[in-house]
This record gives sequence, structure tokens and C-alpha cells, in this order.
Amino acid sequence: MTKIPTHPAAPAPEFEAEFITGLKAIFEEKIVFNQLLGLKITSLKADRVIARIDMRRELIGHPAYNRIHGGVISAGLDAMGGLAVMAAIGARHMDETPAQRLQRFHKLGTIDLRVDYLRPGISDHFELRAEVLRLGSRVASTRMEFLGADGKLFSTAAAAYIVS
Repeated sequence: MTKIPTHPAAPAPEFEAEFITGLKAIFEEKIVFNQLLGLKITSLKADRVIARIDMRRELIGHPAYNRIHGGVISAGLDAMGGLAVMAAIGARHMDETPAQRLQRFHKLGTIDLRVDYLRPGISDHFELRAEVLRLGSRVASTRMEFLGADGKLFSTAAAAYIVS
């Protein structure tokens, strides 16, 4: 995802270990569907989040090619957009304790999701990336990518989330 700088921005804040651990627990453990997908956070920054899904038999959508199911792609991208919003909300409220910030996500929900499937998802693992384009007081807009192990772009997505 290439960003076009419109004006110099302040550097994104660094998250505390307590916040990162708490957000990973919410995303990877408490959201049980993410466990089913096998989503694992690999990078958690205020302005960008990255996760990984390892290909396994349960995720096959086309058995002749061992292609990942399109529903896994869309669900993974949706989850990543939500994670990016969580990170952005956490960064917005750095004046609060990590525990207080982790309580802010209970109203988060997807309003709209658009996925573009660019090519068949055949790989031994996948990388998912997401960033927030705009975090408003009620709605957040995001952009996401789904890539193969070699970095080839398989799908893109854009979504809107309710945040309050």
C-alpha cells in the first residue's frame, strides 16, 4: 500500500507491551472465528497492521488446485480492517491506560465491505495488511490487502466500520 503524503504527519505512537498483548488476546483468542481462520498478528502499529494465515486443508475452496476459499479471504480482510481500526482508536487515546483503551472496542462493527479478487489464492501461507484511511467519531474507513507468500497481491478490500 503506497501512501501519498498530503502533509507531514506526526510519527505514529508506539504501543505499550500491555496494549499489544491485550489486543492480540482479543483478536486471536476471544474472537473465536479468527482462531478458525488461523489469523495471527505479525505486526501491530498505530498506522498499519499485518497478520498471517497458514494454508491448511480446512481452508480449501477449490480441491483441484488447493486454492483458498474466497470466504476465508473476505472474512480475513474484514477482520484485519477491524484490527486496524482498533489500533487507530488505541493510538488516538494514548492518554488513557492500555486497559482503558482495550475497553473501547465493544461497539466496533462492519458497515460495508467490498472485496476485489484479483487472482486465485494459491500459496503455503498468506499475509494480510490493513490501514485506516480515516477515523471519524462514528465511522472509520479502511483499506486492506491479501498477499501470497511471494508477495503477490491476490485480493484487495475497502471497508467502513461503526466505531461508536
